[in-house]
Amino acid sequence: MKLLAFLKYVVNALSYGIVLAIALLLLVPELRPSGNSSLTNLLTNPNQAEQKPLSFAQAVSKASPAVVNIYSEKIETTPRYGGQPQTSTRLGSGVIMESQGYILTNYHVIQQADLIIVLLQNGQRYPGELIGYDIPTDLAVIKVNASNLPVIPQQVNQQSFAGDIVLAIGNPLNLGQTVTQGIISATGRNGLSNTSYLQFLQMDAAINDGNSGGALINTNGTLVGINSAKFTQTNIQLNIQGISFAVPYQLAYKVMQQIIENGKVVRGWLGISARDYYTDVKGFAIEGVTENSPAQAAGIRVGDVIYQIGEHPITSISQALDIIAETTPNSELTIKMYRQSRPIQTQVTIVELAN
Repeated sequence: MKLLAFLKYVVNALSYGIVLAIALLLLVPELRPSGNSSLTNLLTNPNQAEQKPLSFAQAVSKASPAVVNIYSEKIETTPRYGGQPQTSTRLGSGVIMESQGYILTNYHVIQQADLIIVLLQNGQRYPGELIGYDIPTDLAVIKVNASNLPVIPQQVNQQSFAGDIVLAIGNPLNLGQTVTQGIISATGRNGLSNTSYLQFLQMDAAINDGNSGGALINTNGTLVGINSAKFTQTNIQLNIQGISFAVPYQLAYKVMQQIIENGKVVRGWLGISARDYYTDVKGFAIEGVTENSPAQAAGIRVGDVIYQIGEHPITSISQALDIIAETTPNSELTIKMYRQSRPIQTQVTIVELAN
């Protein structure tokens, strides 16, 4: 009993001491310890316990100066207006990729334009010169005569994954620079072979007229894609929402570099149709060979199973097509394949795909 009474006395004394210490800290600020004490801050400023609201403002502030408004004008003469020239303006966005004035946008934004005007976020206006375009990816490169321009943050090895939070920056409906938020719903390939919706980033960030060609960034402000379009199909009765597309950064960057160097995108061509081969052997099976193609000249036949191109073991037909598309025309590749279960190889000279 004496031990129990003693413990009770100690507990009471400690409790009174803690209460007294807290009271002194509150009433006499000079007694508070210097430095950041989370316990002291919590006791003396209980409102600081609230978490800061989630915000993407820092990411937007990094990227937004490099997102520009693009106005393309086309001058037409039609009998409807008595033969008088009429000007139509198309609205879009663009992304400054290099400080010397190279800007990526969508081809449909500047298609058949007689005049391109680029408006920076600081109010500066420049005439834009079309350097080149690529119809399969709907990308175009324009250049303005300026230097030291703000450049969008970029990472050469940027990869996106389904579920990543993304922000779309553009000028929808000419309302001024606007940010919409969503997630990546599905990812596509980054190669130069023939494109489709499956090769683009699919997302649910809102894309409207004027957003095309703008930046898709992650929560660090890094460019992950070039906004392209909303999903459309022939059945206009379906109310489709939350399906938009962007060209992945790596693919957009490859296209831009080729346009700057060549004025167009140069793709290699082999001349085959194929399907993935699902057995113990990884590769793809040849279903058709185009007449007078490099594949026919190299002796490739229907039924052959290609498992290696150059130094690259093949895992899918899409990977193989990207390798071929990104091979410089007139280059020679060694192709390894199985013919009736017998391993053979051939040399093929890749030619340029006709646009």
